[in-house]
Amino acid sequence: MSVPDGLAYLRIALIPAILVLILPNEPIDHAYGMAAVLMWIASTTDFFDGYLARRWKQTTLLGAFLDSIADKLLVSGVLYGLVAVDRAWAWAAFVIVGREIAVSGLRGVAAMDGVKVPPSFFGKAKAMAQYLALFMALLRTPEQYGGLYPDQWMMLLVVAVTVLSGYGYFRAFAQVLRSARARA
Repeated sequence: MSVPDGLAYLRIALIPAILVLILPNEPIDHAYGMAAVLMWIASTTDFFDGYLARRWKQTTLLGAFLDSIADKLLVSGVLYGLVAVDRAWAWAAFVIVGREIAVSGLRGVAAMDGVKVPPSFFGKAKAMAQYLALFMALLRTPEQYGGLYPDQWMMLLVVAVTVLSGYGYFRAFAQVLRSARARA
């Protein structure tokens, strides 16, 4: 197993640990702070697994799959945990996870036609914003601004970037389909 693949597996393994900290039957001292540290570690593995795979020329189909799955599991798992403890909105979780499923399906359809749909700038920005919003929700402070906590303002930004990113993927895919039909 390569180091980049190991980092993706680590990201997946940290999800239950984060959830155990934020969803206990009995409160654990500093649980949200510990969960935030694990979230930070998990999110940094997302950067390093791709960076190291490219640098060491260890990019593989398995690695790309693991990276994508680990990202989606991390975001959706922690997001649903935060919804359960009322630190995230269910509607925002639906939009975020729905976009992830839709874009994954889109990539699958494109792959069946031999077309690669590369990550976009908005896709990378979306991932970073999602990680930051989840981290902020884990470290929520009692201060509110305009009736919302800072992490809730960040979550609104995440929803906007998520929708824009999804729109970009679907628009690019439509162009690919038009080009393929024109050639046929």
